[in-house]
Amino acid sequence: MNLCVIPARGGSKRIPRKNIREFCGKPMIAWSIEAAKECGCFDQIIVSTDDSEIAAVSRHWGAGVPFMRPAELADDFAGTTPVVANAVRWYQDHGQELAAVCCLYATAPFVELADIKQGLKLLDQADPDRFVFTATAYASPIQRALRIDAKSGESRMWQPDQFSKRSQDLEPAYHDAGQFYWGRAQAWLLAGNLFESGRPLILPQWRVQDIDTEDDWIRAELLYEACSRIR
Repeated sequence: MNLCVIPARGGSKRIPRKNIREFCGKPMIAWSIEAAKECGCFDQIIVSTDDSEIAAVSRHWGAGVPFMRPAELADDFAGTTPVVANAVRWYQDHGQELAAVCCLYATAPFVELADIKQGLKLLDQADPDRFVFTATAYASPIQRALRIDAKSGESRMWQPDQFSKRSQDLEPAYHDAGQFYWGRAQAWLLAGNLFESGRPLILPQWRVQDIDTEDDWIRAELLYEACSRIR
């Protein structure tokens, strides 16, 4: 059985209730639930939450909520891996065998069906303990990154030896795109590093937007509306 786990805790601080706040016409989490349903990769789609309102909204949009997430996995320090591992154990405890398990974030309105499908194909080619995840390139060379002294306000380069190099000669760097992570059930239970020797699925920068602050939210809505016009 292939399982989709959408983590959605209720205690978001920087954007209160962001998982069910309306985004371009529907609750934020609904975008992820509908993508999971439409891509055809999953036998079951569940939301892992500690919040009864999020659970109700999730069920309304077609996801299951077979259990409520324990409090120790719903605080500000709970990581993605233990949350998904908790779901894997729940299914195993109920006698169900899991094959591929995808963690799809609740705040991923830019996720595309083809990417989820391609992620599963890449997983089939990867080692059993490896993950497939979405990534994108940094907009600027990280070798030119600056640090600002908190007291003096003066700048320093992280890598001063890179100052004279042309940007096109610098090695590209990538970061987690924060949309989804495919892994085998056992890999989630091992709680390893998702990115170490993983298989990145590279996304264009214009389809990637973290949504952690109000500025992020506004930018994401503007970006989504722009993307909708060119699709």
